[in-house]
Amino acid sequence: MGGSAMVRVLRDRTAGRCLAGVVVSGFGTSAMWLTAGIWVRSLTGSNSLAALTVFALWGPVLAGPALGALADRLPRKALLVRVNAALACLLASLVLVDSVRSVWLLFVVLVLYGTGGVLLHAAESALVARAVDAPLLAEFNGLRMTANEGMKLVAPLAGAGLYARFGGPAVALLDAATCALAALLFARLPVREPPRPAAGARRGELAAGLRRIGASPVLRPLVAAGAATMLVAGVNGAMTYAYVDEVLGRAPAYAGVLYAVQGAGSVAVGLLAGPLLRRLPERVFAAGGMALFGLAVGARAVPHDAVALAASAAIGFGLPCVLVAAVTAVQRETPDAVLGRTAATAGSLMTVPNAVALAVGAGLVAVVDARVIAAGAGAVGVVAAAVLARGFFVRRRAPADPAAPSADPASPEPPRPGPSDSPDP
Repeated sequence: MGGSAMVRVLRDRTAGRCLAGVVVSGFGTSAMWLTAGIWVRSLTGSNSLAALTVFALWGPVLAGPALGALADRLPRKALLVRVNAALACLLASLVLVDSVRSVWLLFVVLVLYGTGGVLLHAAESALVARAVDAPLLAEFNGLRMTANEGMKLVAPLAGAGLYARFGGPAVALLDAATCALAALLFARLPVREPPRPAAGARRGELAAGLRRIGASPVLRPLVAAGAATMLVAGVNGAMTYAYVDEVLGRAPAYAGVLYAVQGAGSVAVGLLAGPLLRRLPERVFAAGGMALFGLAVGARAVPHDAVALAASAAIGFGLPCVLVAAVTAVQRETPDAVLGRTAATAGSLMTVPNAVALAVGAGLVAVVDARVIAAGAGAVGVVAAAVLARGFFVRRRAPADPAAPSADPASPEPPRPGPSDSPDP
């Protein structure tokens, strides 16, 4: 059944073209993500400025609610086309970066690129939820995860090779071309959107996504679990090189092997996410993935290569589970009128802890043994998974209240039916 649903996603004109746009733009983004730091390092000689390129790309997630509100005000198909076209023009301007004096332009473009990425994600999530059949949402999100992780396996290597041969401007032009191609693909989406509400009716509604998540018994635990998972992921990422050096006794380049194995695990779970989410409630699927992720992070306290490779594969498999479950639940449970800002707010809530943990973890590895960090972070992940699973089974055992409302009374429309046979309480 999973294979037939996957074929239906790929044959669906809207879902197929959306997925193609994601794959094309994801290739350019992954190539640029690695190359930007190398480019800045080669021009300035500064490791700090090179690291700042990552913050420039990720920083705009803090403005997720505002950018999501913008996605709710504007036609989403047109937004996908115009933002991708604008990013293509911005990236093309990077051919002017050729010395330390012009590095500022690269940082400006990276910030705008990150901002465009948040806006595109909000618009795409909302458009997909409206245009793709509800039973196919989990399959689509799983395939999207597979595509993204697959690009991360090949695009950084392609970007690094292109940079070594032709320099940073060549990688920027490659990324610009992928954005332009994505704009063409999104322009051909066979969707018709209803007129968007007037901007004046939206004033003061930037917090609507946060209120929606907080009021939903389905979304609140999943987004909170996603935030906890990404917090642990940030600590795990920060200790990667210390783990390779102190625990495994390997050269730093060995981290590339672990990342590749982790990416392969993420590709695998992306293919299985749809079938699993049809058979399991979202919270159970997410809790199982979190538990596997936590155990795998904790296993990094063991100094053996075989354990290291198995743990990396398990991290890649377990980590995306809660993210796919949360994204699918947001698309399924949220009314169209506030879906853009709710998706962007959920993304911000789940991404910011990762950035914070990366910074805190970088400080921890200087004073705490990597094995202790791994064991502690893994324990946090397992405990968070147990809390998520316990909350699900407690709600299942609770007697139903016939007087209780079935949906948020503030919602402008009822929730969409879920992709699984079992309702997620």
